[in-house]
Amino acid sequence: MLFIFAFLLSCSKEGYLTDHNAGIRLSEDTLSFDTVFTSTGSVTHAFLIHNPNDKKIKISSISLAGGNSSAFRINADGVPGPEIRNIDIAANDSIYVFATVTIHPNSETLPFLVRDSVAIHFNGNTRFVQLQAYGRNAVFLRNHRISLSETWSNELPYVILGELNIEEGATLIIGEGTQIYFHADAPMVVQGSLKVNGDRYDSTLVVFQGDRLDEPYRDYPGAWPGIYFSETSRDNVLNYAVIKNSYRGITTENYLPGNTKIILNQCRIENTYDAAILSLGSSMELNNCLIANSGNGIILGYGGNYLFRHVTAVNVANNYIITKNPVLTVANYVVEDNVAYTAPLNASFVNSIFWGQGSAVEDEVKVLKEGSTVYNVHFENCLWKIKNAPGEGNFTGMIAEDPLFDSINISSNYYNFELKDNSPAIDAGKPMVLPIDIRGKTRGSLPDIGAFEKD
Repeated sequence: MLFIFAFLLSCSKEGYLTDHNAGIRLSEDTLSFDTVFTSTGSVTHAFLIHNPNDKKIKISSISLAGGNSSAFRINADGVPGPEIRNIDIAANDSIYVFATVTIHPNSETLPFLVRDSVAIHFNGNTRFVQLQAYGRNAVFLRNHRISLSETWSNELPYVILGELNIEEGATLIIGEGTQIYFHADAPMVVQGSLKVNGDRYDSTLVVFQGDRLDEPYRDYPGAWPGIYFSETSRDNVLNYAVIKNSYRGITTENYLPGNTKIILNQCRIENTYDAAILSLGSSMELNNCLIANSGNGIILGYGGNYLFRHVTAVNVANNYIITKNPVLTVANYVVEDNVAYTAPLNASFVNSIFWGQGSAVEDEVKVLKEGSTVYNVHFENCLWKIKNAPGEGNFTGMIAEDPLFDSINISSNYYNFELKDNSPAIDAGKPMVLPIDIRGKTRGSLPDIGAFEKD
């Protein structure tokens, strides 16, 4: 009799906990997905169902309230939904429930909220985890070629899959407030002309970035290849454009004499894995531009024609980018197979900041010369981080002090490169260079060095 009792007791200990008052723990009460473009799937999020009891418990079902019509999909213990039945959770053990979302297109032009919930049924109880995602309709372009001219508006964002090519002789005009998102395999190749007509306000900037908007990927550099201006490209003007999170920001080569190939006005190139600008024997003009946090800074090689006015170029070593090279390198040559090939160089840098912090780079500007070709390099009223002689050129009114930027918080990935009240760059610029700053703010008679005029 005692043996039978002991046997029954053993079976009871190994059985299921069926008490209605027995509880489970959920690691999340809500799974939130960042903006998801229609027709494209999201990343996978997950939550844990934990059994804190000393006996195993049976989850009778895990189900989506929306069933088969839901935009969400779930998977628990390796079994796909929308309903998974009879899952055992051992004592003091847990299982994962995974969720993704794919949103179907509709007529909305603004982001819209999609919701559902996961119901967990056990021992006559029901617990819920809410699901929510912001959907966004978009214009999807795959391996798109522009052979004549196109104008893009801000009615819907553009999602680029595969190469976007502006063919020679064609022009792409992009209106204010347009947002362009590039997949990881999607470079923008400009063989013709690119015209960007952004404006000063956040809602009217034209933004080029990767299409991963979920944490933590939206802050990763190298999310898409960047913009390449080929040898045949000409007459490119970008106003109030933001290029961010690319492998390279802008790559350009060669130009037509007497023609400035690329003009950037009030633009920002941020968080690039390699060079923010790589230019080989080309022609560029930068006015009131911010070039921030790039693995290899700005590289101007093999000569060319360059004019930088009120540019803030700065690298801050952070969790994503470790800089080992200067923020600006200027050279009249390029090396191929250990041979240096030279070309004429004309470069002028006025009222600009070249700074870096958090890395071992001591000299944030290098000016390099080979041979006897035309070589004119001028720096005037610039602030820079420099310890050794930068190279050959004319340098007047230079300041080698910390610019004292407003706020940098690496842990939260926050960078404000405006100037503090006591910055040495305030009122230190050459007068009458540019009437406004990067935000469209009017400059005074004694302008500040860099892209930002102090309020």
